[in-house]
Amino acid sequence: MKNIFALGVLPLLSLAGASPLAARDDIVYDAIIIGGGPSGLSALSGLARVRRSALLIDSGEYRNGPTRHMHDVIGFDGVTPAYYRWAAREQISHYETAYGVNGTVTSIQALENNTLFSVATSYADGTSGVASAKKVVLATGLRDVLPGTPGVQESWGKGIFWCPWCDGHEHEDQALGILAPLEEAASSVREISTLNSDVVAFVNGTDTPAARAAADAAFPGWDRYLAIHNVTVDNRTITRIERLRDGGAEPADPSLPTAPEYDLFRVDFAEGESVERAAFFASFPEEQRSTVGQNMGVQLYGGRLAADGSRGLVTNIPGVYAIGDANSDNVTNVPHALFSGKRTAVYLHVQLAREEAERELAANGTTVTRREEDLDPRSVWEKMNPRGLLYAGEFDQ
Repeated sequence: MKNIFALGVLPLLSLAGASPLAARDDIVYDAIIIGGGPSGLSALSGLARVRRSALLIDSGEYRNGPTRHMHDVIGFDGVTPAYYRWAAREQISHYETAYGVNGTVTSIQALENNTLFSVATSYADGTSGVASAKKVVLATGLRDVLPGTPGVQESWGKGIFWCPWCDGHEHEDQALGILAPLEEAASSVREISTLNSDVVAFVNGTDTPAARAAADAAFPGWDRYLAIHNVTVDNRTITRIERLRDGGAEPADPSLPTAPEYDLFRVDFAEGESVERAAFFASFPEEQRSTVGQNMGVQLYGGRLAADGSRGLVTNIPGVYAIGDANSDNVTNVPHALFSGKRTAVYLHVQLAREEAERELAANGTTVTRREEDLDPRSVWEKMNPRGLLYAGEFDQ
């Protein structure tokens, strides 16, 4: 495993006052966490708090990387994503069992009946390495699939955004554009109805009979709802979104959690006059940022890594967990990412402790009868909920 430490496995950017960790090439980690966004950092913190050895492998790619500020994260409202990650790493660096390295995981191999995992990683300098762990946590995140329309990629997260909670308040009461197919226009307007009243829905040629039928099924009365809110539907084909003013060029007081951002854009079309808007709320597809989970056999549900919320977000592969945006609970925000990372850290620690206890008792000559209901909530439900006067119903309801 010496290659993995060739770059220097750091205690997550250890600063003055934090205890530096010596690199070790003889360790089997309790867990390897793949992904260094909020969910991965939360899982690392949770494991370090109970002195579980954990290695975080961070590719340096983050879904919220392009945005100007993070919001709705209590205690960190208004900071940049980079600052938040730095602050989290600095705090975690004080825990002696937390390790971190920059790299991209290329494969995960399950060994010894899923009691050991081999994780191969490549580094920017062309070197590679393999690390081993008893458990694996996938915190690999999602990637927004942006259209090729000129101007969208360049302004993504900076006046063109997808999350009202993350960026909407900074553009409240401004002239807003919706970038979405017709069948999603009304639901998008509904999400931002408390923030913006001057709204144009740019549906980019998707106003077709089929799309109207889909809209009727998804949001009965959608056309009347748009009319009630005075929303104009523009079906012309967009050729470019040109930035006219950068709302981040003159940043507001950085001590404030929120401040207006006065961006301005011009929307050009294949025909007709251009339209100016101050910001855009977009609905674009997303996909898994990494395929390492899928490649090792983790099942997908709705394009997300299928995770069992009743069992610590474990996947269909025992010993492999999925947290944050990447998993199938369909919640994508930083507070949720932090919660999911901690949830898995707790469950993973307890699961390891159970396995360790079984081995200790077996080595002592004690026969261990495994109580499956400890791990299976359905068994617990059936055991604690006998049919009778107080019967609470079936597990699946």
